[in-house]
Amino acid sequence: MADTGKRETAVFGGGCFWCTEAVFAELKGVIAVMPGYAGGRTKNPTYEEVCGGMTGHAEVIRIEFDPGEIAYRDLLTVFFATHDPTTLNRQGNDVGTQYRSTILYANDEQRREAEAFVKELNETKTFGKAVVTTIEPLKEFYDAEDYHRNYYAKNPYQPYCQYMIPPKLGKLHKQFKDLLKSHSKT
Repeated sequence: MADTGKRETAVFGGGCFWCTEAVFAELKGVIAVMPGYAGGRTKNPTYEEVCGGMTGHAEVIRIEFDPGEIAYRDLLTVFFATHDPTTLNRQGNDVGTQYRSTILYANDEQRREAEAFVKELNETKTFGKAVVTTIEPLKEFYDAEDYHRNYYAKNPYQPYCQYMIPPKLGKLHKQFKDLLKSHSKT
């Protein structure tokens, strides 16, 4: 794929946004990844409010990408391969609606592609259980506080990061070498 100069946005929630940000930041064609909150009812929520589970928001990432370098389907493929989309409101030890598996689509094309992707996963029984990922329209996205940005890169020795993120990155590096920035041709 050639760089088209176009920019699109994808928003995914797959548990803790420190984990998902670390994964998607390594993909070629990804220009920026911003952790944040979406899918809830509280305006300008804080991390503490979202963690309390009362805002309705999920921890999500907003991915700015060049569709000439990476397709939305590739982003979906990586998203579903690097978290458990079959557990309702839970990723590992992180429990609550704020950790739900969710896709917040920016347009009808993304909605159709996400719905078709989930249908395909369920029909092929890829996970052995039904996918519970919600597919919702993106209404508002609220940037997370500054200290959450590039959290893993800045805090690789933090115990949560050491335990949770390396397995996801290992899977990414093993299964998606051709999508990684470090393996792309420049």
